[in-house]
Amino acid sequence: MKLLEGKVAIITGASRGIGKGIAEVFAKHGANVAFTYSSSVESAMALENELNEMGIKAKGYQSNAADFKEAQIFVDAVLAEFGTVDILINNVGITKDNLLMRMSEEDFDKVIDVNLKSVFNMTKAIQRTFLKKRAGSIINMSSVVGIQGNAGQTNYAASKAGIIGFTKSVALELGSRNIRCNAIAPGFIETEMTAKLSDEVIQGWRERIPLKRGGTTEDVANACLFLASDMSSYITGQVLNVCGGTLT
Repeated sequence: MKLLEGKVAIITGASRGIGKGIAEVFAKHGANVAFTYSSSVESAMALENELNEMGIKAKGYQSNAADFKEAQIFVDAVLAEFGTVDILINNVGITKDNLLMRMSEEDFDKVIDVNLKSVFNMTKAIQRTFLKKRAGSIINMSSVVGIQGNAGQTNYAASKAGIIGFTKSVALELGSRNIRCNAIAPGFIETEMTAKLSDEVIQGWRERIPLKRGGTTEDVANACLFLASDMSSYITGQVLNVCGGTLT
């Protein structure tokens, strides 16, 4: 059974990692996919081709979700190309880790802009469409770090905690129009980014996780699939931890 047959999903930051995993799972379930990327043109075009070969419509857009006007232009372009949008996945995110005493103002601001302001920009841009339809599912990518904090990541933790507060507020504002808004808080997910870490570091992470393994992008994508589909039609304002039991 294809849970998203004929739906149109926007996914920000999908040329690699978790975003790419979400795009692939959504396409398998019949969703048409519009996604953004920043600089990875080759990866984005490869993903676009891969998704289109699954028999759905997919298109990548080079767009900066952290820029208010660019987000609006992107959403307008998607609406013109796809006709409608049913699902918004605010996934784009970066890290610029450092202890607070060494963190520059620029590194704090950049992480807040990309991780948190992008969620505001994209939600504002799509809101009118969802209100007219009286339907829509918004899924925001937070992190276990936004719930429990992490030394050396004050900027990242603040951005991901902010996403949770934003998510709960949007759920309250838009619930009466049948628009749902939820967050996902991934734990240690093994992606291209974590592949740069040493085997010892990765094994150390795995040992601290009750399920004794890192998560996959598909683990996160399946949680998104549930929250995007009608299977979760009575769920809004929630944070789903996809963390192998790290948070209990």
